[in-house]
Amino acid sequence: MLPVKALLRVQRPAYITYGLILVNILVFLWELTIPSNQLGLAFRQLAVVPCELGSNLLSPETGLDLLRSMFLHASWSHLIGNMAYLWIFGRHVEDYLGGRKFLGLYVLFGVIAAFSESLVNSTLCVPLVGASGAISGVLGSYLVLYPGSRVRVVIIFFRVLPRSFNAPALLVLGFWFLLNLLNGIATLSPDAISGGVAFFAHIGGFVAGIIVLFVYTMFSKPPETEIYTD
Repeated sequence: MLPVKALLRVQRPAYITYGLILVNILVFLWELTIPSNQLGLAFRQLAVVPCELGSNLLSPETGLDLLRSMFLHASWSHLIGNMAYLWIFGRHVEDYLGGRKFLGLYVLFGVIAAFSESLVNSTLCVPLVGASGAISGVLGSYLVLYPGSRVRVVIIFFRVLPRSFNAPALLVLGFWFLLNLLNGIATLSPDAISGGVAFFAHIGGFVAGIIVLFVYTMFSKPPETEIYTD
């Protein structure tokens, strides 16, 4: 079940969301200038490595690693998938929070996501790269703000018959979280074969988004809701 469009109307341009997408694309284009046999070393030097995080937890370099990790991607598909989710859901969260708060929380969610993965897989000596942890926080935020809003999704049956329909955000994002949770639990098995996906970064970021926006809306005016008749 792949989301392709949030049907909720955006009231103002989401400049921070656009800027984040642009920066991620520019960083990836820079990555393409690095020889493929040196890219892994570059990731290790620039990104968070869970098995090394605890030894220099409060150093400025660790802070930079946490920030840089959010803008590095391993492939075109990795980049496009993350940016699609940011485009679909980020604009609406920014619309409610405003640009500065949205950017601050985006970074916070990314940091929490990296720590979540590193806490669960503290012996993992592979760089964590990608914006998915921060974007997971955006998804959790959207779920709190607009659980009943409609999202256009596509389902492909047997890889040949795509069908699209509108579904509540609660269903779409709940399914996304459940899928990541089950996959994350599966990776805890001693016999599990890792597919290179930081599921616990996704889980940590998503839960952080839910908690932070739940608390935030307790002290701020909730977003306006739209009535659907479909």
